[in-house]
Amino acid sequence: MSTLTKWSIDPTHSEVSFKVKHLVISTVTGYFREFEGTAESSSDDFQGAKVSFSAKIDSIDTNQADRDGHLKSDDFFNAEKYPHLKFEGVLNGDKLKGDLTIRDFTKEVELDVDFGGVAGDPYGNTKAGFEIEGKISRKDFGLKWNAVTEAGSVVVSDQVKLILSVQLVKQ
Repeated sequence: MSTLTKWSIDPTHSEVSFKVKHLVISTVTGYFREFEGTAESSSDDFQGAKVSFSAKIDSIDTNQADRDGHLKSDDFFNAEKYPHLKFEGVLNGDKLKGDLTIRDFTKEVELDVDFGGVAGDPYGNTKAGFEIEGKISRKDFGLKWNAVTEAGSVVVSDQVKLILSVQLVKQ
């Protein structure tokens, strides 16, 4: 019987970001600056690993305070009522499949995973690296606010690209 190894996200070597089209012509990038997550794996390649992740909505950062405030409002995430987004899933092959919860909406999502491998750091820690990407529809999660310009362009696109660079440390 194989033993379960627990891993935790190393926040100083990880990044959680999203990209969304603005006015159809450019892309806005945002980050969640506060997040945590774990993986439980019984194999070195993480196949079948159970993954749990949470990001603090109030830590959203798009490099523009007014926009960040709008994203935290009820038009989008409603950080006051729903302080975290959450994900619970399982890694199989190069896909991470599971339930993403934003506000009070939970939907199954599938993300692409590139496993970078396992390595030791100079301090004796064992680390594992992953690049994770996927696309979601923000409207599936109740983030419905939008406006239309005079020319008829949508201000914020429905599709949101998720990009995570994650380093786990063996517990």
